[in-house]
Amino acid sequence: MALSNQEINRYSRHLIMPEVGMEGQQKLADAKVLCIGAGGLGAPLTLYLAAAGVGTLGILDFDVVDFSNLQRQVIHSEKTLGELKVDSAKNRLLELNSDIDVKTYNTRLTSDNAMEIIKDYDIVVDGTDNFATRYLVNDACVLQGKPNVYGSIFRFEGQVSIFDAQRGPCYRCLYPEPPPPGLVPSCAEGGVLGILPGIVGTMQAAEVIKLILGKGNPLIGKLLFIDVLEMTPKIMTLRKDENCPICGKNPTITELIDYEEFCGIGRGQEEEAGNVQEISVDTFKEIKESKDNLLILDVREPHEYDICHIEGSKLIPLGEIQSRVNEVDPDQEIVVHCHHGGRSLKATTYLAERGFKNVKNLKGGIDHWAEKYDPDMARY
Repeated sequence: MALSNQEINRYSRHLIMPEVGMEGQQKLADAKVLCIGAGGLGAPLTLYLAAAGVGTLGILDFDVVDFSNLQRQVIHSEKTLGELKVDSAKNRLLELNSDIDVKTYNTRLTSDNAMEIIKDYDIVVDGTDNFATRYLVNDACVLQGKPNVYGSIFRFEGQVSIFDAQRGPCYRCLYPEPPPPGLVPSCAEGGVLGILPGIVGTMQAAEVIKLILGKGNPLIGKLLFIDVLEMTPKIMTLRKDENCPICGKNPTITELIDYEEFCGIGRGQEEEAGNVQEISVDTFKEIKESKDNLLILDVREPHEYDICHIEGSKLIPLGEIQSRVNEVDPDQEIVVHCHHGGRSLKATTYLAERGFKNVKNLKGGIDHWAEKYDPDMARY
């Protein structure tokens, strides 16, 4: 179909570029792109793809818009707090460009639905923040011969690549095994500069458009690193692993697997929790109100403690527990907490292994405590 006069007006800055022109703009209109995640990366990515005129955009996410998202997820707004992210994103994209088709999937991507959802798209963009879904997206794309435009962010650093097993390495070639559970902190634990997903997400959008147009040198077989503190992008060459279990010469993965089991999600915490006692915020409230000789040990970082803390708690960051263990009385009753309960579980395990008999981990951390019992406490 020929572009209408209105479309020619809208995309005029594309059309006067010989690398795009009428033919290229029609390719964009015919393209179907699926974005996994409507968060930090998905927000700028889908906005720019919609503005560029990509005809069909799929958005998959299962979360709702939270106030803490607005620092970086610019597709959402205060007006859409509490809405499904896919609905909030779709409405904003159609406000920007009502000519495109936006399909939404309010679900978690799983081994049961990934192949069916992905099959209808030309390109898949990974805007997720966990290893299990990254391996799932990778494997589904390899099995279906789809390019996977990858991005990741943490604190001040980002990465971008295209994993296309037909023309180069896949994600498993770069990361054959996931890291041990809990070793790599999430953005919720380590933070992320709000502008960083904007930079990385638009880089992913640029790679998508290059693939659609067939122009330039896409990041196939290359991994781009960006550190916004230094503004020194670097590119590392990636090589295809001939022994890769899914894209190598003799693949052993021929269908999707259980990715949470593969990544050990839950297993590490279950093993650690078996050695320590965990208590709910309800039990903690009872103990806190009834016992005077209670040590509330906060193992977050000092800047987190400055945001909010439980009155009377003692701060010893997780990384300092070993060197400052002498500051803790082994005969005292101790409740350890962090933000959500992961770091405090490690600290509680460490103390229990060193003979502390009456040490407990607060399940859900200070965030759950604030949610249920201290509504005036700042949450982050």
